[in-house]
Amino acid sequence: MKKLISTNYSPAMFNMAIFLLRLVFGVLIMKHGYDKLVHFSEIIANKDSFKINFLNLGKTTSLLLTVFAEFFCGLFILLGLFTRLASIPLIICMAFALFKVHNGDIFGDGASATLYLGAFLVLLMIGPGKASVDGISGK
Repeated sequence: MKKLISTNYSPAMFNMAIFLLRLVFGVLIMKHGYDKLVHFSEIIANKDSFKINFLNLGKTTSLLLTVFAEFFCGLFILLGLFTRLASIPLIICMAFALFKVHNGDIFGDGASATLYLGAFLVLLMIGPGKASVDGISGK
């Protein structure tokens, strides 16, 4: 019972928690990116499916940046490779999705973007943990 209400933690459990955070959110965000990657031409052809024009770069470039962030940076997060660097495009992507696409509706339509944004901010702040490629290589 004392362990359940204790605020102490072991370094091993901390690293396991970070590993689980990376694993879950890496896989989930990669699924979003993979769907966009596989259906890229269909999304571009359909005028109603992707209306984002990030920094007036155009719909195609905005979709490319989104696929890069969600799929490739998600893969880096999953592996724990360049985790802090890979979390930055994901933070930008999720902040844009939350505040521009979902109009800052953190409890409604933008709830998933809010969760992703929070998870990637945590990974940016604390890093990948020891159970990662970065942790093994000593970065």
